[in-house]
Parts: sequence; structure tokens; C-alpha cells
Amino acid sequence: MGFEGEFASYEPLRRLLDSKKVQALQDRFKLREREEDSESFNNSIIKKSDLNENILQPDLVLAIDGSNLAAKAENGFPGAEFGYITVASVLIDLKQIEELEKKEFINPKEFHETEKVSTIETVFPGCNVILDNEKNAKASLRRILFEELKNNKIFSDGETLLDTYEYLFKIKQNISSNENLPKSPIDDIDLNMTYGFGEYICPHSNEALFSTDALRLHELMNPKGSNGEMFGQIMSTLEKLWLIHILRAFEKKDWLATLRRVAFVMDGPLAVFSSSSWLTKVISSELTRLNDLQKKINGVDLLIIGIEKSGVFFNHFNEIDTTKDGITDKFPKQSALLLDDAYIKQNIIFSESSKPYGKDTYFGRKFFYKTASGQKIVPVVAFFNEYQQDISTAKPDQFTRLADIMNLLDKLVSNRYPNSISPLISAHAEAAIPLNIGKRIFEDMAKEIREKSKK
Repeated sequence: MGFEGEFASYEPLRRLLDSKKVQALQDRFKLREREEDSESFNNSIIKKSDLNENILQPDLVLAIDGSNLAAKAENGFPGAEFGYITVASVLIDLKQIEELEKKEFINPKEFHETEKVSTIETVFPGCNVILDNEKNAKASLRRILFEELKNNKIFSDGETLLDTYEYLFKIKQNISSNENLPKSPIDDIDLNMTYGFGEYICPHSNEALFSTDALRLHELMNPKGSNGEMFGQIMSTLEKLWLIHILRAFEKKDWLATLRRVAFVMDGPLAVFSSSSWLTKVISSELTRLNDLQKKINGVDLLIIGIEKSGVFFNHFNEIDTTKDGITDKFPKQSALLLDDAYIKQNIIFSESSKPYGKDTYFGRKFFYKTASGQKIVPVVAFFNEYQQDISTAKPDQFTRLADIMNLLDKLVSNRYPNSISPLISAHAEAAIPLNIGKRIFEDMAKEIREKSKK
């Protein structure tokens, strides 16, 4: 790190370029050769015209997106900060939009009325932020996480987000043993974590423990600096819990029949990373159960899609859409490339591991799709059985309602943001600038879904 007013010279760069050690390391790099011949590649492409769409197409889209921001806390301690986290749910009426598009001029107010928005907002302590009588910042974070899940629900007479989480936690305990438990979250207790539900007392310290401690998000806290990574993981975990919370709420209301009209879209991959990645298996298990129930009523699988707007997969899609001469639009429109484990490891994320890509973190699988307008999208579609999850192969019937997803993406693709879709843009806007904070209008959203399903 330079001193104030000090400017770097080119000498370090020259030494770096001339270094024999650097050159020797470069010679050892494993390179992936890029082949211009795309004959074998084209044979793997699935055209939308070759697939059969369902007669019933979703006319409502529920998009979920979150946002987080770390901010300084003025409490006298150096480096003190808190994390502001929002999760937005936006319900978009596609039929209403189609009717408006027939008009020569669209009234902005009428267009805005095609969206119904609900947001939840939370604040979490970070470095040097101590609440009430807690002993440190980590203990404060653990308590707030528990309280926030306990205090949030989409229906006033339904289960809380904590109830949803603890239901998933029970599934975890049923499908896995208590071997290799993490250490207790309480300082100076060098013993395994004591699992329980709700708020309970640690048998070794008489201090408070919480069921949410099992998410282990407190382990990501940096006690001496910024906690942006931790706040990001908390946000991502809340998004995934919120999805299951919504679906379970519809089951409790006996509204599963309405789900045939709704497509769920989430920002980012259908995956849970880091300390709370154990949620992946239990979320997958619960999605399978809920899908089986509603499929008996509706006759089709749920439509749950994640959208990756950036990263190595999107970069690779751009690469295969471009020739060596820099000419774009090589990939055919309204076509998909279904990704299997071998393709991913050979072309996108190099690995010689026998473990399938995303085995422990993903509850969906990826493919590439170029829309009718030429936009490149990287969707992640939820799987509901072992055959769909088997990433050793990539067949059309392993990707839930593939034709319906293609059709939906053609409708929702954004001209403003070419690697995203309009519902996520709306959801992100509400999460980043939560104009509807404090409004509990999800019940109105759900009522609208139910009323439209009767038509």
C-alpha cells in the first residue's frame, strides 16, 4: 500500500514481466484450446421449435430479489458497522401487460398497476455493534437473526419465517446424523454445538442459544473489519427461505391449485453457499414434496427459475456466441445448450473431481438460452427428482418444463439489461430502494393470484 502522495513507477511491472519465475509458472498453465469448428457444438443445441409447450402457460410472475448495504454505525467504537438487508417480492400480471401493449400509448400509471410489491427489511449488527445486554457483536448478530425470522411472515394468520426455517431444520436432523457438529457459537466453549429449537439455554454456559445458530452465519463475522461477505450470505439465505415460506403458505391456505398460473423467478442461482449450504438438501426435499402435491392438482411441475446475470457461466456463453474474429451472434436464437457435468468441467470450471458440479450447493441446474430477440440468458431451473438432478446427462426432459421456460424468457427479456429479465429488474429496484417498506400487502398479492386462477 502506497503512502499519501506517492506514485508508482513502471519498474515493478518491468521486473514482473521479465521474471523467470513468473515465466516458468506461465509455462505450466493448463490451457483450454478454443475450437472454431462448432459442428459438434451445434449438434447439442436444443431448438424451442422442437419442444412441446404446455397448453396452460403462467400469466403471473413472482420475482424475488434481495439487496444488502453495509453502513457505519456511530457508537464510538472504531470500524463499527451494521448491515441493511431487504428482500422484495414483485408480482407481475403478464395478461394485463399484454393488453396494455396493444394500445398505441401506454399510461405509466396503468403499467405500474401491473405490479404488486411487498418488501421486508432488516438490520443486522456487524463489527463492534453490541445490542442490549449481549456480550459481543457475534452474540448480537445471532439474536437479531433469530428475532427477524420470528417476526416476519407473509400472512398474518400463517406460520412465521422462523417456523418455516425450523421445519427445514427438522428435515435436516431426520436425514443426517449429529456427527461432525460445528463448535458452539458461544465464546470459550470448546464443545460441539447443542442443537435445539426456539431460544434455549446452553447447558455448558447458561447463555442463550437459538435454533438459527445452526445456519452458522455468525461464523462469517469479521470482528475487526467490514462484514460485507456475511451480509451478502445472510441476504441470500433469506431469499431462499422466503421462497419456501411462500410455497408453504399457499399449501396451508389450500391454494396449491393457484400455482399453475405462477412462475417463480429468483435473482442468482438456485443454490445455498457457505456456512448455511446444508439448506440445499432440505430445500430440495421440500420442493419435491410441494411439487408432488400441487402436480396432483395441476398436472404440471412448478416453474421455479434462477437467473445468473454475471459470472463464469455467462462469460462462457458470450464466448461461444463469438467467433475468433470477434463476430457475435453465432449461437442460434430461440435455442438452448443444456449443460452436463462433463461440459462444465471441461469448458467452464475446470475440475477432475468425481463429485458432480454443484452437488452440495445447488437445487437446480443450468442451461444457456438465446431469446427470440437475441438476448443471452443463463437460467437455473429447479429439479424435483433424482433423474432431473442427474447432471451426468443433459436431456430436455431433465429440465423442468423447458419449452415453457423458453417461452417465458422470450416474453420477459429486458432490452435495458440484456442479461436479465424485467421482473427481476423490478424486484431489484424495490429491494435497493424499498418504497414499500412496512407494507404488508402480500396478502393482497396472494388474493389476486387466487382470484385470477378462478377465471
